[in-house]
Amino acid sequence: MSSAKRSHPRGTAAAIASPEAQGATADRYADFLRTQLPQQADPIARHRLGDERVWLKKAGPRHGRLRYHLLAAIAGLLRLDVLKPVPNPGGDAAIAIEARRLRALGALGLRVPAVLAEQADGLLISDLGESGSGAVVLRERLDQAAADEPTALLAVWREGLEAIAVAHARGAYLSQAFDRNLMRCPDGVVGYIDFEDDPGETLSVAECQVRDWLSYLHSTAVLVRAASPQAAGALWHAALAHADLEVRERIGLAAQRMRWLRHLPASRRWGRDTQRVRAAALLLGRWHGKQGR
Repeated sequence: MSSAKRSHPRGTAAAIASPEAQGATADRYADFLRTQLPQQADPIARHRLGDERVWLKKAGPRHGRLRYHLLAAIAGLLRLDVLKPVPNPGGDAAIAIEARRLRALGALGLRVPAVLAEQADGLLISDLGESGSGAVVLRERLDQAAADEPTALLAVWREGLEAIAVAHARGAYLSQAFDRNLMRCPDGVVGYIDFEDDPGETLSVAECQVRDWLSYLHSTAVLVRAASPQAAGALWHAALAHADLEVRERIGLAAQRMRWLRHLPASRRWGRDTQRVRAAALLLGRWHGKQGR
């Protein structure tokens, strides 16, 4: 059985302890957040708290809207609502959204950081690693595997596909399912991070799940197509085989409307984003072609 399909207990539930011990632990986390937050300059930083590794996120400024208008224009050109940007509100609102989403996903048994302490302008969360061993960002693993043989790269890529499928099978969706937001934990389970926005506030669950697939494809298609387009297409097709019908139909629509993007120039001088969009459109086209047969 794939590691991505195992149960995801760690990082989502507190260890069994007496109510008094749990209360003391909660107070320790809250005290650390309250005292450390004013001293932290970075939006997010890792800390040691006793023998634990924890992450402290602080509220940042509201994000500018220009980039969202540009993305909305692209989504409008393609007539794809699922590509419309979900603005990250920043500030206290982003902290509240992340805490809520982490708790909801953790309650479903998905591997996400546990919320240890929360206040309006800051959040203390657990680390997905273990003592002496940290979780590894999937993007790093893909880059490392790309220097090896194609089968190694595709095996890592498949882990991400399966992790997204696991979340969807439980009726959930992520926020930005890019390779940088998927973490392989020391026990082999792939976890999820970064939930400062909630696409479900404006999109249906099916649309949010399509958004997850397209986000992952956009961030990884260049690498996997360079390794083996046929094998990548087969894995992509297999991953979607068990998706809900509405999700598959919406991805088929995206493949049709993004079809012309396959003809974008392949040269690197046109920029990394152009390469990513082109590669994603090519993989989408391969899946849509099989569906149409």
